[in-house]
Amino acid sequence: MGRKSLKETRQKQIIKAFYKLAKKEGLENASIAKTADLLKINPSLVIHYFKTKEHLVYGLVEYILDRYLLIFDVPEACQHHPKRKLLAVIDNIFSHKWNTLFDDSVSYSCYSLTFRDKTIKKKYKLLLDSLRKNLETLIIDCNENGYLQVKNTAAVADLVFILVDGAYYYLSLVSDKAEYEKKLSTYKKRALGLLNFATSAAS
Repeated sequence: MGRKSLKETRQKQIIKAFYKLAKKEGLENASIAKTADLLKINPSLVIHYFKTKEHLVYGLVEYILDRYLLIFDVPEACQHHPKRKLLAVIDNIFSHKWNTLFDDSVSYSCYSLTFRDKTIKKKYKLLLDSLRKNLETLIIDCNENGYLQVKNTAAVADLVFILVDGAYYYLSLVSDKAEYEKKLSTYKKRALGLLNFATSAAS
């Protein structure tokens, strides 16, 4: 048990260092040697946990995808109130919290690998399906408690994330802060429109 915990801790340290390098130098320029140098350890130790850079990239992808799930972390006050919980998640999705969970350049570099690597493609598909399923569960809970009347819950959850994916892809090109905030607010209102919500999570 202890050995497994140590292994997981060391792997996470290595992945975080690799992620830091990828943010600074680009995924294509990050390497096992540079990661080891950043951690001040022997490259052989990195290879012990990740046989090749390809395996290290797999670990990085899993790290990034796990961070996506943090959008479902909401305040305790919202946990047992279906409507507030759903609206809090929507607030998280359409906020700087979502966009600061991971670096866009690293995230999109990893995502581009889905077109060439079946393993990475499968990991992304499973995660994105999980995000949709989690959101659908919240919508169903609101339906059952009389806060919503969404007929096709799966379709609405899917549309929300289609809107999210397109929104952040476009917003990654927007440099003006005021324009960014205005468009993000507009996209959030569109998502709330899909749910027939017109109030904030605080209400």
